[in-house]
Amino acid sequence: MRLGLYQLLAEISGDSACGATGAVVSTGGNGQGELFGDSVPGEKQCPPPDKADIAIVAAAHASDGMNFAVLPPHACRLFELSIDAFEAIVRAWMSELPVTAETIRYGQKILAAANAATADAQRQAAYTAAADRGDADVRAVLEAAYKVWHEIHRLMGLLRFAPDTDGVYIAHCEPDHLTLPALGPHFRERFGQTPWAIIDERRRLGVSCSGASLEFFTIDKNPAFSESQPNSEWENLWRNYHKTINNESRNNPNLQRRLMPQRYWKYLTELT
Repeated sequence: MRLGLYQLLAEISGDSACGATGAVVSTGGNGQGELFGDSVPGEKQCPPPDKADIAIVAAAHASDGMNFAVLPPHACRLFELSIDAFEAIVRAWMSELPVTAETIRYGQKILAAANAATADAQRQAAYTAAADRGDADVRAVLEAAYKVWHEIHRLMGLLRFAPDTDGVYIAHCEPDHLTLPALGPHFRERFGQTPWAIIDERRRLGVSCSGASLEFFTIDKNPAFSESQPNSEWENLWRNYHKTINNESRNNPNLQRRLMPQRYWKYLTELT
């Protein structure tokens, strides 16, 4: 069974109060409770994340530094030893791939390696353990984390926003991984005070922002965003812009498919 991120970090860092191995704690161990409710019967999907999990992912991708208050009590030790390793653990969880056991062992190996006398030596030992691709657990975690990192940066450039009738700029996507909580902090800074929302149609999740506050929600509980009609005038303006700047003599379909895989084309306005 897939663990929530809060409990995964608790398992690694030895916070026994967060539950036994393999038991999913819906509150994330801090009483915040589930954010997204039950999954649809019969569908093959990962258990929905809760507020604690979302808070950790968003904090790990925030530009103003990590908020240690969202972590299990001893998990901040991982962050202090190696920010890169901590982010790899978070992103491996976001991948939704079956690497839970490898991720736990990966984190525990980093903690075990940091047994030197000085802080600098501890960080160096942690860095060496976290980067040892000869270790199967390290390799599995880093490969899963890279897939998530790559998709996050792809979507930063491939999301297409269009305003609805209320002036909220909305983008839809179907990412391979749970990237939404990582995209939220980026687009909050990019849009400033302009209201916006991103809808993950595959997971029926959404994130919206109007000012400084991010709000995560399910489409089933907040259907207004998914039911909003596309702004055809705005989309036509985007298509005309793309057509104007496009240089037909330099078209390279193979490169285009490599940089913009076809699975993303459904929501690329210029290709619909």
